Amino acid sequence: MPNTYSQMYVQLVFAVKYRQSLISSEHRVEIEKYITGMITNKGQKLLAIYAMPDHIHILINYKPEINLSELVKVIKTESTKFINEKKLSPKKFKWQEGFGAFTYSIREFGRVIDYIMNQEEHHKKRSFREEYLITLMDFNVEYKDQYLFNWLDD
Repeated sequence: MPNTYSQMYVQLVFAVKYRQSLISSEHRVEIEKYITGMITNKGQKLLAIYAMPDHIHILINYKPEINLSELVKVIKTESTKFINEKKLSPKKFKWQEGFGAFTYSIREFGRVIDYIMNQEEHHKKRSFREEYLITLMDFNVEYKDQYLFNWLDD
């Protein structure tokens, strides 16, 4: 009987609503573990996750059993509920609409894991906005400024 085979490494990037810094270092690991569980329960393999105060990077070995937009919707909805119920944020927590999804080859995924796990160092040199716009340009993604995340400096 034929089967479906795939090997897709996808980095997901999305931001806290209005780019507020609501993910504290005190609760970061707990939030990451919760999101990891959701991803695993949806049949996906998590390779790296790092939540900055105002955005998150997730690298998965994506299996096409679930639509990617649906997976992100579940992650955002369930993690928002978890964060608010557990009072892991100083204010009401919510993710912004939209997300970035970028694919990598098997040869690149080690570099991407290092990049994700060293987010704090990267953001000492470059803001999330700069990082995101460079990624869009590197992947030749056409975009309109009005549909990008709401930035703190807007």
